[in-house]
Amino acid sequence: MFYKETNFKQEPLIGNVPKEWEVVRLKDVADYINGYPFSPKDWKDKGLPIIRIQNLNDPNAEFNYFEGDIEDKYIVENGDLLFSWSASIGAYIWNRGKAVLNQHIFKVVPNDNIDKLYLFYALFLAIEQLKQKVHGSTMKHFKKTELQTKIPLPPLPEQKEIAKVLGVVDSVIAKTGEVIAKTERLKKGLMQTLLTRGIGHKEYKQTPIGTTPKTWEIVRLGEVLELCQYGLSARFGDRGKYHILKMDDIVDGVAIPDNAKYIDLDERTFENFKLEKGDILFNRTNSYELVGRTGIFLLDGDYTFASYLIRLRPKKEIVDSLFLTYYMIFSNNRLRQLATRAVHQANINATNLQSFTIPIPPLSEQKKIAETLMTLDKKLEFERKEKAKLERIKQGLMDLLLTGKVRVKVD
Repeated sequence: MFYKETNFKQEPLIGNVPKEWEVVRLKDVADYINGYPFSPKDWKDKGLPIIRIQNLNDPNAEFNYFEGDIEDKYIVENGDLLFSWSASIGAYIWNRGKAVLNQHIFKVVPNDNIDKLYLFYALFLAIEQLKQKVHGSTMKHFKKTELQTKIPLPPLPEQKEIAKVLGVVDSVIAKTGEVIAKTERLKKGLMQTLLTRGIGHKEYKQTPIGTTPKTWEIVRLGEVLELCQYGLSARFGDRGKYHILKMDDIVDGVAIPDNAKYIDLDERTFENFKLEKGDILFNRTNSYELVGRTGIFLLDGDYTFASYLIRLRPKKEIVDSLFLTYYMIFSNNRLRQLATRAVHQANINATNLQSFTIPIPPLSEQKKIAETLMTLDKKLEFERKEKAKLERIKQGLMDLLLTGKVRVKVD
């Protein structure tokens, strides 16, 4: 199915490509139709969905709608190739039904010399070049005149075979994504049930936080904490004696040092701010949408935490740390109501946080609830790693196939 190419020519910005391949400009292989400049006054509650950049990047983003007459060139159908050129530069195959296209996105109509799916994958090569030409300090974009960018163009039958191989990998990635989405929906439903109805209860009561099992206590968070502490306001960097966790290190309910930073501290200060397994980190300052993000610390090693975080340490004889973490994540909307808002950010201080009302089931029930939800989190972690691995495989294949380092045999 594959063979290694040995006969190359050198192309500026692209590198080596097979001698028999053409190298063409993007503008010469397709028409690029910019979307219609809808304004908020055009938005309706029904009609055709308006495809905006957020609808490309987030499948859960809500649509605005357009009702009325519009030129056919702005209509998008399943299978159309879209190319966003502003804010978030990317290529997409549309698959969410008939819609209309907003400005800042091209509908790409290939000519007869190029396969649409091959062009879809080749656009990712072009994007790396186009990113070097973006304009604007806030709204990054490139101009239509910059579609002089070049891509390799194999013979049409080989284009189709390359697209077919990459399409197989994409279909597996999509199926893994569907498993992740299904598991996330299951987890969300279980959190709603377990954290408000508990396990095996038949009698319930009305409380200030809603209906809960009759036997559950309702307390203020501060009543069940051993420690509620602001993080360190000190300089940190790429080197130092101790790891320091920051607000962006809270991912999916767990503290994970994605971009490791370090800090030097004297022994006494470190002991005061050293994280222990089971500590909960709470993001007290961020944008309003992200403030209140919560994660549990479960790492080995010497770690401390930065100033935009609050460390919570529950009284272990009363509250299970994992249960409390899940409850705070579940209650994020209610937690945000504690925030004081300023321009571009919100803050929840420790005093307000400790006044937050929570339910306290028996400790054994807390642990069962946490274990059930943790089982789903482990499945999600596995599936996300599988998806990331597949995406790395796809990227490797694109690097090989789209430059002809490895060729696809054509029957």
